[in-house]
Amino acid sequence: MKPALLDLLACRGCGHKFALATTAADQDEVMEGALTCSGCAASFRVVRGIPRFLPATLAADKQATASAFGYEWTHYSQLTEADRQEFLAWIRPLNECDFDGQTVLDGGCGKGRHIALAAEFGARTVVGVDLSDAVEAAFRNTRHLPNVHVVQADLLQLPFQNPFTLAYSIGVLHHLPVPKEGFLALTKHLAPGGRIVTWVYGKEGNQWIEKLVDPIRKNFTSRIPRWATRGLSFPPAVVLYAALRTVYRPATRRPGLKRRLPYSEYLCSISGYTFAENFWNVFDQLVAPTAFYHSEDEIVDWYRTAGILEARIERHNANSWRGTGLVRTAQP
Repeated sequence: MKPALLDLLACRGCGHKFALATTAADQDEVMEGALTCSGCAASFRVVRGIPRFLPATLAADKQATASAFGYEWTHYSQLTEADRQEFLAWIRPLNECDFDGQTVLDGGCGKGRHIALAAEFGARTVVGVDLSDAVEAAFRNTRHLPNVHVVQADLLQLPFQNPFTLAYSIGVLHHLPVPKEGFLALTKHLAPGGRIVTWVYGKEGNQWIEKLVDPIRKNFTSRIPRWATRGLSFPPAVVLYAALRTVYRPATRRPGLKRRLPYSEYLCSISGYTFAENFWNVFDQLVAPTAFYHSEDEIVDWYRTAGILEARIERHNANSWRGTGLVRTAQP
């Protein structure tokens, strides 16, 4: 933990600031210690460089989802060039320039791929939050960046008030028990005029996944040991990779062929990925205990309920929704 994080933290119970007691440090990084609220004396540990704002108890569905993605991102922790391509596509119409000088919150940072990019794009400060053990990979991947912080916490109980000018959540909200609650929670930590950005699975265009893949995920692959799900992901990943390279990759240069292929917008977009990237995409689809597919009307409702101004919600790759807009005032 970098001491500069203290300026952003606030007790989720009483809103007071924290005092930091350091028991082990490595240069400018606090590796072990404790954060104690100056108001209510609530205390949280810093372990292996990461402040741990974990609730005393965690609902079973949240615990299972955190375990699944903790396994994924600690076993596939590399950052790749595909991360940049995907991130910019998911946050469009925003681009690199929109991060310049911003105080950024990543709601569900996984292995840290997007917080590393946000820092590279010129953000003043970036805070990545995740409930799972993926924070270990995120910390390793971004520790060298002086303006990046990693926090382990529940999105619904974040230890901040509203210091952020840009918050995003990419591929995370649809894995929460109640995704809308996660969206509304993120907006509460944005300063007036701050921008929210989201990307979630779409109901439109994913009917075949809901009918064929989802029942297998819900009833089988999300319930068995992670190593077994990983093994079962290999055969479909091989078939997928072969189809991407032999059919969908050439179709990116032949619009007529692309229009005739099933699920072409999405599959063409990932046709240049490595086998590892596509393998973990398959695993990602099979391992999550909780996953929702959202309609456009649902996303519109999220933004309307939060009072988001200049909301812009667009379909992405014909199978998902990206959205952005501005917070009018501090959220209650």
